[in-house]
Amino acid sequence: RPYHQLADEVGIPPAEVMARLARMLDSGIIRRIGAVPNHYAIGYTANGMSVWDVPDERIDELGARIGALDFVTHCYHRPRKLPEWPYSLFAMVHGASRAEVLAKVGEIAELLGADCRAHDVLFSTGILKKTGLRIGA
Repeated sequence: RPYHQLADEVGIPPAEVMARLARMLDSGIIRRIGAVPNHYAIGYTANGMSVWDVPDERIDELGARIGALDFVTHCYHRPRKLPEWPYSLFAMVHGASRAEVLAKVGEIAELLGADCRAHDVLFSTGILKKTGLRIGA
C-alpha cells in the first residue's frame, strides 16, 4: 500500500495515484520508481566512492559493466581535472565494513583489467544531508 499516504495527502484515490504515475512513466516524465534504503539503518556503515582512471574511448562500455554489478548503487562519468585528478568514472559501493568495500572494489579492478590505469576509494565520514521527496509538506 505504498501509494495510500500520497493519495490521502493529495486528495485522490490510490488507484488514481497509480494511474497517473503509470502515465508519467510511459511518457518519460518519470524514469523509474524505487525504494531508497537508508544504508546505515540496514547495516551498511562503510560507503566508498570508487574512482577510476580508464580510457575515455571505453568509458561508456566500462561504466555500463560496472553499473550492472549488484553491489554498485550508482555509477557515472565526471570530467577529469588533470593533473591533480585523473579519475573520470565513479562507482558507489556500500558494505558492512571497509574491508568488504575494498574487496568489492577489487572485483571492479579485476573486471576492468588493463583498462584500469589507476583507482582510489573515498570513504564517507558522515551524512551531511539526505532527504527524500516531500509532497504536500
